[in-house]
Amino acid sequence: MTSRMTAQDASYYYLETSNTPMHVGSLAILETSEGGLDYESVLRLVEQRLPEVPRYRKKVREVAFGLSRPVWVDDRDFDITYHVRRSALPKPGSDEQLHDLVARLVSRPLDRTRPLWEMYLVEGLANDRVALFTKSHSALVDGEEALDIVQVLFDKEPVPREVPEELWMPEREPSESALLVGAFAELVARPGEGVAALRSAVGDLTATLTETVDAVGRLARTAAQSAPETPLNTQISRSRRFSVVRSELEPYRKIHSRYGCTINDVVLAVLAGALRYWLLSRGEPVTEATVVRAMVPMSVYTQDPDDCADNDTIQVHPQGEVSSFLLDLPVGEPNAVVRLSHIAHAGEAYSRQRRRVAAQTMVRLSGFAPATMHAVGARVAMGFSQRMFNLMITNAPGPQHPLYLTGARLLEIYPVSPLLKNQALSIALTSYDGKIYYGLNADRDAMPDVDVAATLIQESLEELTDAGR
Repeated sequence: MTSRMTAQDASYYYLETSNTPMHVGSLAILETSEGGLDYESVLRLVEQRLPEVPRYRKKVREVAFGLSRPVWVDDRDFDITYHVRRSALPKPGSDEQLHDLVARLVSRPLDRTRPLWEMYLVEGLANDRVALFTKSHSALVDGEEALDIVQVLFDKEPVPREVPEELWMPEREPSESALLVGAFAELVARPGEGVAALRSAVGDLTATLTETVDAVGRLARTAAQSAPETPLNTQISRSRRFSVVRSELEPYRKIHSRYGCTINDVVLAVLAGALRYWLLSRGEPVTEATVVRAMVPMSVYTQDPDDCADNDTIQVHPQGEVSSFLLDLPVGEPNAVVRLSHIAHAGEAYSRQRRRVAAQTMVRLSGFAPATMHAVGARVAMGFSQRMFNLMITNAPGPQHPLYLTGARLLEIYPVSPLLKNQALSIALTSYDGKIYYGLNADRDAMPDVDVAATLIQESLEELTDAGR
């Protein structure tokens, strides 16, 4: 079925440049089952689950002269083997080699003539492991009409859940004349939206972002000042670096219990400490007043304590919009506990102004929901002027029990959020099965020391843990 992009979808579609591809990624590390996890089994699974994410078989058609927003149409030449690909590292492949591969894959824009997603099964990892890397365009996943495909692939049991077979018959693709007729009809019915679409086609996104600005306007009015100057904000290249951090969830829980704050507060305090020491390692001037402003599109925790890291309510509006706030991380504060106190008080003040609703508002299917949450979080951040903050941090807690993909146990899961214009680093994290997994996506030229920043996250956690004893 042909459907027109929303104004928000279209804005994320048009925001993409060769230096800032607007896709969200997910890197899963799995242990191979007794029979092995091979390409054919992944291909079958994806094909079976595609009916749960129907937009993944649709491509984008732009309307001539930019008279209206683009439309989603069935890809009559849909080729699953184009989207689900096979790759390999020279055995025994190291984690560093895998991260280099992910960095190269993240750097490449998606093919706009096909459905906007790709998946790579990476074989050859040491210790009988395989990796599955998936990337989906931010225009593709809205958290309401379209979920991230990663959300529907994993199961709670080694035996995959049964999915009814569905015969997919693509609809005929509309002609250029039909698209123009539809565009003119929309111009007559909603002339304002037609003008917005025309402006976006020539590079003026202001009108197209109207819906997003409405959703976040209150925040923009309260934080209109520009973000502090930091090495995180510079012109970026087309190439990326990728680094990860893996840590136990229990230290975060202990600090959360000791100081009566949220786990999200602890995460942000740890990141504030890491950024402090990263700036110092670069010889940057750091005073007590130095801050790094973070856009935090998510502080999301579902209500089921058996499934997630905490029992707070997910912060999502009824239409599936994610709660967001700008937070000045006190990187100039030398005391780790005081840093945590500043962040907790700021988060508490914000929470009093926010409406909280149940997670089921956005997440309608079982599975690995953080993949969708990170995608929606990135969309929210893109709706703001990047001059307002220094970096984006998305935090989407996941289930605290094992998950499986065709019998292979999910060992680790690292989210990959996109870099925004003139921002050299984005940080995304997900908790899963008793651990927290950070994915650091960085510009290759501006942050050659991203591995240093990753190491400092662990050291910052240890500092905060020791201070609380």
